[in-house]
Amino acid sequence: MALRFAARKVLSSSAPLVHKSGTSGESIFVRGRWASSSSSSSDPSSPKPNKKVTHDRLASVIDAVNDRKLPPELRGQRNNVRSETDIINVVEQRVWHAMEEGQFENLPGKGKPLDLSSNPHADPAEDTLYRILNKNGCAPEWVELNKEIRNSIAGWRLALRKAWMYKGGSDDSKWLELSEVLKLQLRDLNNKVLHYNLIVPFGRQMFGFKWEREIDRLNDEIQMDK
Repeated sequence: MALRFAARKVLSSSAPLVHKSGTSGESIFVRGRWASSSSSSSDPSSPKPNKKVTHDRLASVIDAVNDRKLPPELRGQRNNVRSETDIINVVEQRVWHAMEEGQFENLPGKGKPLDLSSNPHADPAEDTLYRILNKNGCAPEWVELNKEIRNSIAGWRLALRKAWMYKGGSDDSKWLELSEVLKLQLRDLNNKVLHYNLIVPFGRQMFGFKWEREIDRLNDEIQMDK
């Protein structure tokens, strides 16, 4: 039994058996070891990949992909495309050529009012919900919040213009007092903008308001009024 158990244990091992002859002539099996793959991979004589060639091949593939993204008029001239304006110009030229060729004439529904009762690009469930809200004189939260933000920033800018009249005088204490109040109000407005951006559908987010940018805006308006 002991010999059978030992034989099973030997055969179940993953290492190979090597046959050798004992000193007294009997046959014995010695546990061998598999050659490590790391020894062959660490062979200094094996060729190393050329990093420059690999980088050049990858760059050429990326250039080819980016070139395919361009309109046919600009393909092969990617180095001359400096901004999106060049691509927009090509699109506008295509539109004008199509108009000159009369491709926009005799289109279905030409001269008829647009049917805005439903939005074909919106999710059907959301479109149904919006129509129900519209019939009952209601609007989604983000629509109402958008109106509130726009009305609030318009009133805030008017208050900033009035407070600006106290700046630059002999006593700036009134301006400093009003500016601190306006900064707090602007922070509250930005909190509403943050909430609006979290609930509004994708693509309708708005930028926040910055004090320095509003001051520059006010200065530009004052210069235009002169």
